Formats: sequence, structure tokens, C-alpha cells
Amino acid sequence: MSSSVYAHIRRNPRFTELVTKRTRFAAVLAAIVLVVFYGFILLVAFAPELIGKRLFEGSNWTFGIVAGLVQFIVFWALTLVYVRRANGEFDDINKEIVQAAWKAEK
Repeated sequence: MSSSVYAHIRRNPRFTELVTKRTRFAAVLAAIVLVVFYGFILLVAFAPELIGKRLFEGSNWTFGIVAGLVQFIVFWALTLVYVRRANGEFDDINKEIVQAAWKAEK
């Protein structure tokens, strides 16, 4: 693409909207990941008795094992949410912006 097409894209208000939405969405997901991950680490550091507590009498499963597995489920779910939104809403806006830039270039 030529630099004039890039200039059209940057001037498009939908481009600013896309960047804002994507940045906000990524920041929220990153915050969730950090809270979940570091929450688990802090739990290990400051509540080891809870991490080692068995779920029920005679069980080999501890709270820590389940919490670790739940982390993976949460991270996979967040990845799914991001991919669906990126492939849906964000790609649609991106396509609209590029088409508008190409029309303006012609």
C-alpha cells in the first residue's frame, strides 16, 4: 500500500475508534490475567495451608491443584473471547477502514 492509503487510514475516525476499542479490550483482558495469575502466586506465598488443604477427606486433590487448573481454564476462555471479538468486530471495522481508504485513493 502507498503512503497516501496509510494517511487515509490514519485520518479515518473509525481507525481511532478501532485502536481505542482494541486497546481498552486488551487492557481489560491483561488485567484479568494478571489478577488471576498473581492472585494464585500470592495465595501460594501467603496462604500455603489453604493451597495444601485437601478438597475432602481421603482425596489426593488439593485446593492448589484445582486453583491451578482453573487458571488454565480461565486463560483459555479469555483467549477464546479475544479471538472471537478480534475475528468478528475488530476485523469488520478493519475491513471497512481499508475499503474506505482504497475508495478515497481511486
